[in-house]
Amino acid sequence: MKILLLGGTEFVGRAIAEDALARGWDVTVFHRGHHEPPQGVASLRGDRTAEDGLRALATDETWDAVVDTWSAAPSVVRDAVNLLSGRVERYVYISSRSVYVFPEPDGLGEDGPVVDGSPDDGDVEYAAAKRGAELAAVDVFGDRALLVRAGLILGPYENIGRLPWWLTRIAKGGEVLAPGPRDAGLQYIDVRDLATWTLNAVEQGLGGPYDVVSPPGHTTMRELLETCIQVTGSDAELAWTPPETILEAGIGPWTDLPVWLPPGDAYDTMHRGNVTKALSAGLRCRPVQETVTDTWEWLQSIGGRAPQRPDRPTVGLDAETEAKVRCSCEKARARATPSTRQ
Repeated sequence: MKILLLGGTEFVGRAIAEDALARGWDVTVFHRGHHEPPQGVASLRGDRTAEDGLRALATDETWDAVVDTWSAAPSVVRDAVNLLSGRVERYVYISSRSVYVFPEPDGLGEDGPVVDGSPDDGDVEYAAAKRGAELAAVDVFGDRALLVRAGLILGPYENIGRLPWWLTRIAKGGEVLAPGPRDAGLQYIDVRDLATWTLNAVEQGLGGPYDVVSPPGHTTMRELLETCIQVTGSDAELAWTPPETILEAGIGPWTDLPVWLPPGDAYDTMHRGNVTKALSAGLRCRPVQETVTDTWEWLQSIGGRAPQRPDRPTVGLDAETEAKVRCSCEKARARATPSTRQ
């Protein structure tokens, strides 16, 4: 098959490009030139946000599918959709489960209500941007638009910093602030499983929305962090701390402590989603051990410092705050332990 990737040099786009190449597909990558694309692709350069930035795509060339990973102004997707209409059989937009109205109704999956959005929007908040881009694709391609609503994405090439932060912190060793409940289930998708499912869906001619993330409870916070210890060979000790203590200290879920959310609506929305539709369409998720191991190996191969997307905040808890919270917890435990002295 012939596939065009709008992006294709970082994280999700790169994983999709590499999977397509491994299938023997003809892959074209349209990108700004900030990062080297995978070896073996045809490379076209342009800045989608600039005037006449799509000039390199204004040709007679056709593709079986385009995969678009854009996550900002929907009008940028609208312009690409209009330009490629008639020359692409299927438009795949990598969207997000953030398009659902919060909190997401329990068990509804793709039938849940979505936020408002417009293909003509400029800079809007993330959920509205993703929804507006979805509408841009559907307006032109109809049921030939595949909307891949991903959840939390982890794995090699991650440029957000969530799993790399935990790996780096745990590799340093010592006592590590570990957010409870320790057996809280986590729902995420390895970027390579996302890529595989997406390209299989292209081959199958699927269209419409699919929530693409692991089943709830694919791993737990305990298993994730203990796997990080095992993979890094660290002597780290996990200091499990109640959610209430963490929140009272002003530590932000998801940002200061990546991946973690305390019990409540946000946790239920992110980690208890209904993915029956994607599973029925062939979604398979590798074990957490493989995701953590491969991410650590990739991180070491690039010098131990993960790339950072300029449009996303840096995640992770600073060492000083972590030490203060651990110290306060130790004092509280000491006060709660009866003295053995007579």
